This record gives sequence, structure tokens and C-alpha cells, in this order.
Amino acid sequence: MSYILESLAPGETVVARFHLHWTAKGRLILGIVLIPLVIGIFITIYEWLRLHKTGIVGRETEEVRLSAIETVDLEQSTWGRLLGFGNVRVTGRGESSVLFDRVADPVGVKRAIETAYSAHVEHAKDPSNR
Repeated sequence: MSYILESLAPGETVVARFHLHWTAKGRLILGIVLIPLVIGIFITIYEWLRLHKTGIVGRETEEVRLSAIETVDLEQSTWGRLLGFGNVRVTGRGESSVLFDRVADPVGVKRAIETAYSAHVEHAKDPSNR
């Protein structure tokens, strides 16, 4: 016996039974299949981009001294704001700059760099440190 027939009150009867059109079922099935697939593709692409490294034996580093920082710029797209990632560019004196590409919580990263820079400047100005 179906749930509908079991849940009828005394004196109630089923007058008609209707079924979903195949397109409604198709959209539901398509959604159930496609949502995990799309999420999986996005995660795979993100991880590949995040972990993509160049060079096997060689190494290339970019550095900017804390005392040489001039600007800390934040670049965040609409998707970045929605998903919580962005780029932070630290520019030093001259032509040096370091790009932190697609970092999580870019506002927090920018704030941490600026706080470290401020602490360094205050420490350098304090006469008791000399």
C-alpha cells in the first residue's frame, strides 16, 4: 500500500493521480548529476592552478624586504568576492613586486602584510632599540 493510501482519513478516497512530466524529472536528474560534476571540475582546475609549479631542479624566488614595501594592492573579481579569493600585489622600491595569486582571504593577507610593515616601521623608529 502506498503512503498516500495509508495517510487517508476515514471517508477520504483518491479521485485522481497525476505524474510529473518527463522534463521535470529530467531537470531533477540533470541537476543531481551536473552540480557535483561542475563543482568537481572547478575544484580540479583550482587545485591544478594552485599547485602548478615550474622547474624541476631550479628555483626562482621573488622577495621584497619589509622595509622596502611601498604599496600593498588588492585585486578581487566578483567571483573572488563571492568565493573568498583574490590577488595581493606587494610593490617595493624600484621595480620589484611580488604577486600572491588567488590567495584565500585576500583582505586578511593584505591586513597582515600592512600590520607587519607598520610594526617594523614603529620598531625602527623606537630609540630604545638602538
